Amino acid sequence: MKKVLVLGGGIAGIEAAIYLRKKGFKVTVVSNRDYLYIYPISIWVPTGEKKFEDVCLPLDKLALKHGFDLLLDEVSAVKIQESAVYLKDKGVYKDFDYLVLSMGSGKLKPKGWENTLSICGAPEDSKKIKSRVDELIKKGAGKIAVGFGGNPKDPSAVRGGPAFEVMFNIDHALRRAGLREKFDLTFFAPMESPGARMGKKAVEDMGKMIKRLGIETRFGKKISEFTPDGILLEDDTKISSDFTMFISAGAGHTALQNSDLPLNEAGFVKINDYCQVEGYENVFAIGDTAALVGPAWKAKQGHVAEIMARNTAHNLDQIQKGQKDFLGYQEHLSILCVMDSGNGAAYVHRDKTKETMLLMPFLGHWLKKGWGVYYKLSKMNKIPRLPGM
Repeated sequence: MKKVLVLGGGIAGIEAAIYLRKKGFKVTVVSNRDYLYIYPISIWVPTGEKKFEDVCLPLDKLALKHGFDLLLDEVSAVKIQESAVYLKDKGVYKDFDYLVLSMGSGKLKPKGWENTLSICGAPEDSKKIKSRVDELIKKGAGKIAVGFGGNPKDPSAVRGGPAFEVMFNIDHALRRAGLREKFDLTFFAPMESPGARMGKKAVEDMGKMIKRLGIETRFGKKISEFTPDGILLEDDTKISSDFTMFISAGAGHTALQNSDLPLNEAGFVKINDYCQVEGYENVFAIGDTAALVGPAWKAKQGHVAEIMARNTAHNLDQIQKGQKDFLGYQEHLSILCVMDSGNGAAYVHRDKTKETMLLMPFLGHWLKKGWGVYYKLSKMNKIPRLPGM
C-alpha cells in the first residue's frame, strides 16, 4: 500500500485525506492543531451566535472515522530533493511515497498589525474578537472598524467576504441590543472597489446595503499603520477605532521559505492544472498553499480547495494505475459564497460564464447555518454527502 503524507489538517488537507483513503492509500496527516477549524461559520463566534467549540471538529475522531493516521506537529521545512519533511518536534519525516502540501498560507503583516485581530487568522482570534466586542457593548458605546487587504504579488490571496460578514453581524448584534446609534462602524479597504472580484452587481448591492445600515466606508487609500486607537492612511488621515478587525492578505507559508519548492513571487507553490508541483510527479499542492492560475477575478476559497483535494486523490490513483485520465482544477474556478448578515444573507456566484447576486432576507441566514450542520455531519459520515460537496 503506497503511503501519502498530507501536510495540513484544514479544509483542503482533510478532504484530501478522506478521498485518498477511499482510493486505498495509507494516509498520514500532519497538523499543528488537534481540530479542523471551520472558518466559514466562525463569523458567528464574535457575536455569540456560536461557541468556539461549535466551529471545530476533533481530528482524532475524523482520523478514526476515515482510517488515516494523525501526527500533531508543526512543519518547519520541506526538502523535496531529500524526500524529507522537517517537523518542529519530531524531526525529519521520510516515510512517504507521495506528498500533499495543504498547510494553508501565511499572512502579510503591515505595520502595527499586532493592534488588530482577524477572523481569518489564528482560530483563537475569534474568541478575542468576541471579548473586544463584548467589552464595547458593556461600555454602551464605541467605534469599530472592519476591513481587509490585498496582496499585489498575488491578488487571489484575499479574504474579503468574511470581513463583510463580521461587519454586518456586528451591526445586527448592536441593533438587537438597542445600541446601534451609540456606535460608529467603519468598513475600510485599500482598493477602490473592495469585493470587485465577486462581480459588478455584487459590489453595487453590497454598497447599497452598507449605506442603508449607516456604515461609513473608507476605500481606495493604502494603509500606513495600525495603531491602538485606529488606522493611519497614506493621505495622513485617520480612521478612529476602539477595536479594529483586519483580514490581512495571504502570503506563502513560512515553512515554504525554508524549502526547495518552486514558488511564485508571493511565496505560493507553483502547480499545474492537476495540482502537481512543477517538476515533480509525486508532490501535490492544494488550497491556499498553491499558486492558482486562471482568470483575474479568481480567489482562494474553500470549495475550490476541496475540488483540488478530490482531484489530487483521483490523479494519484491514476498514477498508481499507470493511467493518465487526470482531473484539472482550473475549469472549476469560481467564486461562491453565502454572505451572512445576521438576519439574512446574499448568495454570490461568479464563474467564467455568469455573475449572480441574490439577496435572501431571513432564509439566507438559516441556509448558511444549515450548511454548517451539513458540513460537520457529512464529514463524520453521519449523513450522505451531496454531489460536488
